[in-house]
Amino acid sequence: MRENPTALAAAIDLLVVAGCAGAVLAVCAGDVQGKAVLRGTPPPEKVVDLSGFDEVRRAYPELVGRLRTRHYRVSADGGLANVFVYVKRGLEGRSFPISTNTPLLDQTQAGFYPYVLGVRTNQTLLIRNSEPYLDTVHALPKVNREFNIAQPARGMVSAQQFEKPEVLIRLKCEVHPWEFAFIGVVEHPFFAVTEEDGQYRLPRGLPAGKYVLEAVHPKAGRQTREVEVAEGQNQSVNFTFEAQARGESSGVTAVPNH
Repeated sequence: MRENPTALAAAIDLLVVAGCAGAVLAVCAGDVQGKAVLRGTPPPEKVVDLSGFDEVRRAYPELVGRLRTRHYRVSADGGLANVFVYVKRGLEGRSFPISTNTPLLDQTQAGFYPYVLGVRTNQTLLIRNSEPYLDTVHALPKVNREFNIAQPARGMVSAQQFEKPEVLIRLKCEVHPWEFAFIGVVEHPFFAVTEEDGQYRLPRGLPAGKYVLEAVHPKAGRQTREVEVAEGQNQSVNFTFEAQARGESSGVTAVPNH
């Protein structure tokens, strides 16, 4: 089943930043791009057992025996999708207007879409149930307010905000235990999520200076890099993650290992 990144296309530009371990990289102010790559073979995705979920089987008969977990999205050349990258340090004391865009997290096709997304602190996030059955959204933050909402009817929308930075917040559906999403919450606009081919592009306008960038994947982990943003340079910065192989064999599960 393919990801649907269009739900967040109006909200943020796309970014994943990476670099050589221990290096300080000089990059062009406001124009940083590159690719996130997964090295090695991740555990195989598992088939979700829908035998106890008649409402899903009725709505999506084509997914029976075909719906799989979504831990890793890797392109043919190793590009890693769903990596959240942001400026972790270096923007302290600066303020940026809150975006007027409204990100959307949609429950459809028996899952959350997008799987990973980013929002600003105090920016409104819309959460919609597009399924013809009951779904819930349970946010499990560590520093923000926890919420657990039910949306029993198709088309129901809930507006939520997060007051504090936190990367990543896990969301799950309490009715359908294979459904997860992850949200990065930051105080500024300089973040993004890698596309299906692992490509990123940092939003333009990052002031010249020295920064710490962090790239986070829900399964592959997180890495930080020091970056010196300088005037008049274009820089491609790539990030390599290691697959967290566990020797798992493919099988059938109703609850993926998150």
